Amino acid sequence: MTEFETPKRAVVFAYHNVGVRCLKVLLAGGVDVALVVTHEDSAGENIWFESVISLCQAEGIPYITPADAKSPQLLAQVRAAKPDLMFSFYYRHMLPAALLDVAPAFNMHGSLLPEFRGRAPVNWAVLHGATVTGASLHEMTVKPDAGAIVAQMDVPILPDDTAHEVFGKVQVAAEQALWRVLPSLLAGTAPRLRNDLSKGGYFGGRTPEDGRIDWRQPAQQVYNLHRAVAPPYPGAFTELDGVRYVIQRARLAGNVVGLSRPAGLAVVDNRIFGVCGDGRMLTISSLTADGVAISAAQLQSRLAAAA
Repeated sequence: MTEFETPKRAVVFAYHNVGVRCLKVLLAGGVDVALVVTHEDSAGENIWFESVISLCQAEGIPYITPADAKSPQLLAQVRAAKPDLMFSFYYRHMLPAALLDVAPAFNMHGSLLPEFRGRAPVNWAVLHGATVTGASLHEMTVKPDAGAIVAQMDVPILPDDTAHEVFGKVQVAAEQALWRVLPSLLAGTAPRLRNDLSKGGYFGGRTPEDGRIDWRQPAQQVYNLHRAVAPPYPGAFTELDGVRYVIQRARLAGNVVGLSRPAGLAVVDNRIFGVCGDGRMLTISSLTADGVAISAAQLQSRLAAAA
C-alpha cells in the first residue's frame, strides 16, 4: 500500500489465542480495524488463552460483545462500520447470511481443510492419530468450513504431542498463513483453491464425558484419547467404585504387554499402568482420583480392596 492509498477497513470477529494473533497481523499489515466483535472473558472458565478485549483496549479499537450473532442490532453495527472485508478468527458463533452479505468474509480454521471441518479440529485430529494438521483461511459461506481456501500452513503432530501442544503450533500456523496471504488479499488477487467437501469429514463439539476410556480398545487408541483431552482439557478418565480417575500424564509403554492382566488400571512394581484390549499398556506417571493426586501405593490398595 502506498501513502496515497486508503487502508482497507475490516470488521473482525475474534476470540482465543488465534483471535489475538491474527488481529495483530491485520494491524501490522496496515488494515483499518473499524470494529471487533468478541466474547466477554469469563472468570469462571478455564482460560488459558489471551484476551481479545485486552488487545482492543490497548490498541484503542472499538469492540462489542453481543450475546446473539443473529441480532438486528449487531447487523446494524457491522453495516455502520462499512467494512471492505470481514474476518472471523475463532469466534464462537456462526455468522448468519445477513452478516456475510455485508462484505467478503474469511474464516481461520484450525485444520488443513477439507480435513476435520467443524468443532474442536485439533482435538479430533489428535484423537484420530493424524500426523499433520495446520490452519486454513477460507471464504465464509453459510455452510461452515465450506468456502474456497485462500491460504494454508501445515504443522506436524508428533507421536507424543497433546492437543494443547498441537494447538500452540496451529496458532503460529494461523499467524503465518494470514501474514503471507494478506498483501494479495488486500489487493484482491489472493488465490481461491477448491475446498473439496467429498474429502475429509465434519466433526461436532466435544464434552468432558467424551473423555471416558474404553480399556477394551487398542493401546494406541486409548493413548490418542489421552493426548486429545490431556490437561488443560478435562482429561481421559475411568471410573472404579464410584471414583473418577483422570490421567494427567502418560506415555505409550512401547512393546510391553499386560502379562494377561485384565483391561483397566493396574499397579506393577510400584508403577501405574493402563492395560488395554490388545494387551499393550500405557505408563501413567500422574493420575488423580476425584481431583486429588494418587500414588501407585494408594491405587494398589484400592484395587486390592475392590478385587
